[in-house]
Amino acid sequence: MLVENIMKRDIITVSPTDSIRLCLLKVDQNRIRHLPVVEKGRLVGILSDRDVRDACPSLIGESHEDDNQVMSTPISVIMRKDVITCHPLDFVEEAALAMYDNHIGCLPVVAGDELKGIVTETDILHTLVELMGVHYPSSHIEVEVDDRPGLLADITQLFKEANCNVTSVLVFPGRHSGNKNLVFRVQTIDPRKIVSKIEEAGYRVVWPSELEGSV
Repeated sequence: MLVENIMKRDIITVSPTDSIRLCLLKVDQNRIRHLPVVEKGRLVGILSDRDVRDACPSLIGESHEDDNQVMSTPISVIMRKDVITCHPLDFVEEAALAMYDNHIGCLPVVAGDELKGIVTETDILHTLVELMGVHYPSSHIEVEVDDRPGLLADITQLFKEANCNVTSVLVFPGRHSGNKNLVFRVQTIDPRKIVSKIEEAGYRVVWPSELEGSV
């Protein structure tokens, strides 16, 4: 899946010359956490709601004569200019990795310097839920196998023989060296039949486990 498939295109933006007061108003009115800063269609910076609020005068204590001056300060003074971005044709997992590695909550989507959209951590989470198929009635089956070619195909063949539809597959390193875990979401509420079939074929089902089934 590409970033252009999940990015928001209707973006609330601000100009470098806009005041802190205006940015705070946009954040509150639109209930957003990130404001791309755009000049002549070109991305030149970004602000988070925290950046804006941290720059505002404190609501606790006495007011000061320069409060109005602070609120009138152009956001070019506080905006972050070194913006981490992605391209509309980047893969979603690459965008997620960039956000994870850099501990950021959003990625402006640009082609050249032109802002095309924005992807947030919420967009990534929603996409993950959809890709995993957990928003549909389904069951979780996890199988531990040797880390060698062909075993994923062998397991999926068992689902085919059982006429059990697979909505998603996730592969990750197993707990034991030389193994990997295959996680399937399958369109059945009662997975016992297919679990028995997998175990009869000689594979270890991690979930649902015998312990879980006996509770």
